Amino acid sequence: MLLNYNPKHCLPSAEDLPDSDDTPVDNQLQDLIPHLLLDILALIWSEREDWYFGVDMGIYYDPYEPAIVPDGFLSVGVPRIIDEDLRLSYVLWEEQKVPLLVLEVVSHKRRKEYTKKKDFYAEMGVLYYVIYNPLRKRKPRLEVYQLNNGKYELLQGEPIWLSELNLGIGKETGIYQGIEREWLYWYDENGERYSTPEERIKSEGEQREKKGEIEGKQSLILRQLNLKLGNLSLATKQKIKELPSSQLDDLSLALFDFTDLNSLNQWLDKK
Repeated sequence: MLLNYNPKHCLPSAEDLPDSDDTPVDNQLQDLIPHLLLDILALIWSEREDWYFGVDMGIYYDPYEPAIVPDGFLSVGVPRIIDEDLRLSYVLWEEQKVPLLVLEVVSHKRRKEYTKKKDFYAEMGVLYYVIYNPLRKRKPRLEVYQLNNGKYELLQGEPIWLSELNLGIGKETGIYQGIEREWLYWYDENGERYSTPEERIKSEGEQREKKGEIEGKQSLILRQLNLKLGNLSLATKQKIKELPSSQLDDLSLALFDFTDLNSLNQWLDKK
């Protein structure tokens, strides 16, 4: 592998090399799965600029050899964005960083993911080699290997913790781009799955909706109490605004029994 770059050698740059091998993906999953991992990573590492996740992009390891094109790969310690034109390919003698992780998604057209590619990535020095085979019925569909003394060793468990990345990777059923099936996801150190962008948007929308619902309840109850008992003190209003939704529902029923501000405050003090 050519990592020691000498400008005097006039090696080709990314602009001089094809950006892929022009081989189309065999099925849609080979495109969607790495893009999902990229989308999630862009959320959880949004404050970081020292990583790059390539999808179906050529990795050049030797100027005299064609690029190898994994379905996805992750490098850490490189600029996320090099310029406004972005990366055309990943050239090792320019980047000076071997990807830490490579992902291959197996299709009906076997591409030697378990043999030739595995040996090649080990020779390249890729620390984590991830193979996802959705076609498997008996053997594990997800396998993650870690390089140890030049050989890959299969990691156990799921989600599988990748200590050098401070991330876990695993599979579970979910929805991405409206498609419900088994997908690959990133996980935290507690084994909790990180949300996808779609899930984050939905969750934030539900939180806004719930907040609006609670504020509507508060406003209605405060108006009813003001009409029945007169002006409420700021302290009393604050206590009401701190009530959860279920207790606001209780208050909306109890307010008909209050005879004065004191009875209201007594009810609030019990909560």
